Amino acid sequence: MAYWCAARLQARREHLALRFLAQSGYETYFPQLREHRFSYGRKIEVRPALFPGYAFVLIQLQWHTARWAPGTLGLIMDGSGPAKVPDGVIAEIRRREVGGLIDLPKPPPLRRGTRVQILRGPFSGHLAIYADTRPRQRVEILLQLLGGEQRVELPKADIEAVRS
Repeated sequence: MAYWCAARLQARREHLALRFLAQSGYETYFPQLREHRFSYGRKIEVRPALFPGYAFVLIQLQWHTARWAPGTLGLIMDGSGPAKVPDGVIAEIRRREVGGLIDLPKPPPLRRGTRVQILRGPFSGHLAIYADTRPRQRVEILLQLLGGEQRVELPKADIEAVRS
């Protein structure tokens, strides 16, 4: 009976591994995201892997050649055989694809007064209030320090909105 398993791939050699797995007769699934970024002032579309360093392989009869295919670092094992990925997981990922790529939902924009948590840096774990957006992907927050509110500027990636 056929089943899906996960294969670890060598960094920057994912497409080589997928090609060798296909030549060996394996069906593979390498889900990719659709992201838009700015490069040199232009908006471009990039396609990073949904699970960097991993791909799914459909095992039908034997799995040993998939384990040692060029570009792979092996299969994720469960004892003496590959760990099975439920068909429902693969179906759910494929259901979210549009044009072969997955669009992740964008987080809601921050509004003044939104409670945020600091993720990194010396104030990691503290709660604050979002105040304003600054140039170069930075934000200004209000933080309770030294008995009063202090304005602190941080990279936007270092905070996240707190769900109420």
